[in-house]
Amino acid sequence: MDAIRAWFNSLAVREQRVVALGAAAALLLLLFGAWLPVERRVARLEQQVQTRRADLAWLQSIGPQLEELRARPAGGGGESLVVLADRVAHETGIARSLNTQAGTDGTLSVRLEQVGFDSLLNWAGELVLRHGVRVVSANIDSGASSGLVSATIVLRAS
Repeated sequence: MDAIRAWFNSLAVREQRVVALGAAAALLLLLFGAWLPVERRVARLEQQVQTRRADLAWLQSIGPQLEELRARPAGGGGESLVVLADRVAHETGIARSLNTQAGTDGTLSVRLEQVGFDSLLNWAGELVLRHGVRVVSANIDSGASSGLVSATIVLRAS
């Protein structure tokens, strides 16, 4: 350190100013070169923490609903999938449009013609959420009138 100080003192005043300004600029570049990436990373991590806290709050808010669903017995209470689909179709008001065909692999193919989209979703939601039925595949086409659809849905009991 003494050698550097002796070298610096041996310089002319003008050269000492240039070296001092250069050293300060190098120090600032080094500081900002290291500090800015760290600052950006901290900001990104803080955003992730906020997102995760919001996700946790949402999960905690739906926790009671999930516990209620978990406590319900899966399946239709001993009903066959055909009977269950038909019963729920009557409950949701789309039974007149329902045509079912049992598959050889334990699935049930359901064809619905010209039903309201909301009614179709209510029927499918009831089967999935309340009775544990799985939707294997679904093909939904627009109908002749606004809001009406035709659908082919393949279901499987859980």
